[in-house]
Amino acid sequence: MAERYDVLIVGAGPAGLAAARAAAAAGARVGLLDAQAHAGGQVWRHDVDHRATGLARRRLAFVQAHPGVDWLASSTVVAAAGGKLLVEDPHAARWLDYGALVLATGAHELLLPFPGWTLPGVTGAGGLQALAKQGWPLAGRRVVVAGSGPLLLAAAASIRRHGGHVAGIHEQAGHDDLRGFVRGLWRWPGKILQAAALRARLAGVPYHGDSVVVAAHGDDRLREIEVEGPRGRRRLACDQLAVGYGLVPEVRLAGLLGCRLEPAGAHQRVWVDAMQRTSLANVYATGETCGIGGRDCALAEGAIAGHAAAGRTPPAAWQRRRHQARAFAAHLARHFALAERVRRLAQPDTIVCRCEDAPMRALDGYSDARAAKLATRAGMGACQGRICGSALAALGRFPSGSHRPPLFPARLDTLGDTDFT
Repeated sequence: MAERYDVLIVGAGPAGLAAARAAAAAGARVGLLDAQAHAGGQVWRHDVDHRATGLARRRLAFVQAHPGVDWLASSTVVAAAGGKLLVEDPHAARWLDYGALVLATGAHELLLPFPGWTLPGVTGAGGLQALAKQGWPLAGRRVVVAGSGPLLLAAAASIRRHGGHVAGIHEQAGHDDLRGFVRGLWRWPGKILQAAALRARLAGVPYHGDSVVVAAHGDDRLREIEVEGPRGRRRLACDQLAVGYGLVPEVRLAGLLGCRLEPAGAHQRVWVDAMQRTSLANVYATGETCGIGGRDCALAEGAIAGHAAAGRTPPAAWQRRRHQARAFAAHLARHFALAERVRRLAQPDTIVCRCEDAPMRALDGYSDARAAKLATRAGMGACQGRICGSALAALGRFPSGSHRPPLFPARLDTLGDTDFT
């Protein structure tokens, strides 16, 4: 018999934590699950060297202490059927039933292929930030951070805090866009303070606009990178390259459930109304899965979804905060749109699917992602196209595809007890 929750929340980042807090305060029995061992998501990811502070500490403490919240750590959703979710943890798989479901599945990093990006020493910007928080040794290592968006600053600050020497930040957005972004910040004074605090933590670190890493070079690992900027190309020695081109909404569970999805640039996001309701009854979505909006947006939408899922009317203040946060996200998206040259970095022999070692040229002649997958195995590895699928969508090769179970690799006994037809 499936265990039942009044409100079941998938994802324990800022959006999921806010939803859990609101629903539990309304008297609901809440189940909060996440694939990680600790709550917090990427923004408030558990740090082995530094304790959470401020708002993050308070939200995490609430979930851990409230008797109405069950914390289901290290749990992944494998499949969904009949209004229930099949969830696997390190010990067993079980079905969870719910009165209302809140999808707070967040986003994943957009990694675009370029020559040398598979060398040891090259990671995502958010990926290296996560590794640093888990104790990855960075002391004394020369790290270059590159890609697009303010998240590069956050990643660089974390890397520096954990002992890495940040040799420079290379932002693909042009100088006109960067100036336009800064000029528009007067509408969000809090963001000005956040930006100033980040730059203070990165004092002395060079910041280069209109600058793109076009190749990484090395033998058994990364040795140097090739950067293209306003003054042409140059090579820089480094030990680690952290490169990321923003975030992609994580919509696989929503798509599997049958929630209505809508375009979000080259990708997809979950459609929701003002109460964070999806197109399915009793299913809500919040935060980055509804479109990249940042922490403040996730907190506001999480609170709205948590109240609504528990049958309460959210305070009007959360709607105002949501509107402000979404307006800032739109401002950011306008000024950090990917330049066309970034989409042309991959060469015919550049690996695009790291799981199956499929190069770009292997996908030539296919207009359908499924046909390319069957013929080349691209997207059939452990990530199930999560990385290469998003990259190919951003490059304009294939649109985002359909979603089928299992959503994540699962144990054979879990798969054997489940009908995926």
